[in-house]
Amino acid sequence: MKKYYTRACNFFYGSNSSEKVKKKISLPLNGSNLVSFDSIEILSKGRSKILNIKKIKFLNKDLKKKIEKDLREITKKKSFKKLNFSNIPVLMGVVNLTPDSFSDGGKYNKKKQAYNHAKNLVAKGCKIIDLGGESTRPGAKDIKEQEEWKRIFPSLKRINKLNKYISLDTRKSLIMDKGIKNNVNLINDVSGLSYDSNTLNILKKTKIPFVIHHTKGSPKTMQKNPKYKDVLIEIFDFFENKIKELRKFGILHNNIILDPGIGFGKNLKHNITLIKNISLFHSLGLPIMIGTSRKRFIKDISGINDSKERLGGTISSCLYAMMQGVQILRVHDVNEVNQSIKVFKLLL
Repeated sequence: MKKYYTRACNFFYGSNSSEKVKKKISLPLNGSNLVSFDSIEILSKGRSKILNIKKIKFLNKDLKKKIEKDLREITKKKSFKKLNFSNIPVLMGVVNLTPDSFSDGGKYNKKKQAYNHAKNLVAKGCKIIDLGGESTRPGAKDIKEQEEWKRIFPSLKRINKLNKYISLDTRKSLIMDKGIKNNVNLINDVSGLSYDSNTLNILKKTKIPFVIHHTKGSPKTMQKNPKYKDVLIEIFDFFENKIKELRKFGILHNNIILDPGIGFGKNLKHNITLIKNISLFHSLGLPIMIGTSRKRFIKDISGINDSKERLGGTISSCLYAMMQGVQILRVHDVNEVNQSIKVFKLLL
């Protein structure tokens, strides 16, 4: 039987969106009238069709039933433990506690520097602080748990004083467990929960919110000629199957975020396809996060090799993701991205 996928498209924002929802011209995204859409794209492998929401009633019975089910997931309000998605996007600010991360390795790997940086990110508008003690840049080597925790703990202890929502970027269950015991609010595992066989046990036991992140291969190998038949549908199916696996394992809550993993086992074409069509993942009924900040695809387009000089590409991709209803933007340059969002929203 052919499988169909539903992508919300042709979005409206702000007061224009609210007016269209009120007139029943568009449907609200995630229960908020501030972002809405009036069309959908129906996809199957090798085919797609865009139609206005008013024409859904003319589809055949089975397809109409499938589309209506997806629309319920797309339009329902997303509730999440200690996070509010009524005014999106929510900014996640990056604090790398590593000597070798791709854009700012060594800059914040001392507790005073990390604390001051986190404090500044919060002041500039970030709602989530993402701490990481192991670089997962392309080509990075694994480090031992003891070394990773040695990098994380002093800064985590101090940053806790800010009393803000903290995400821990780690692939290791021991680090997750230690982090949760030290007031971490979210686990951000770039391996898609597959690196450590004990990860699901920790997530189930603690009921901690977490991110399902898509990656292909390990940091050491992921950029060695990654291939997909259809990157968009393959990653959707990955998320769908992973959610089923979690439910079967006994993790039943919806405090789960989906991240398609820009730059993690994807070439330029794959990354652009995912960013352009990221609204497809709304039909899975969970919040979406994207991390385009300073990524290599910006260099591939612009020719700018220095990661710290990719702000323009970061901002444009973040604004595009915002217009697709993405709930969380993971960024390094919180002040600049937040400023661009405020101006952009006012101009809409």
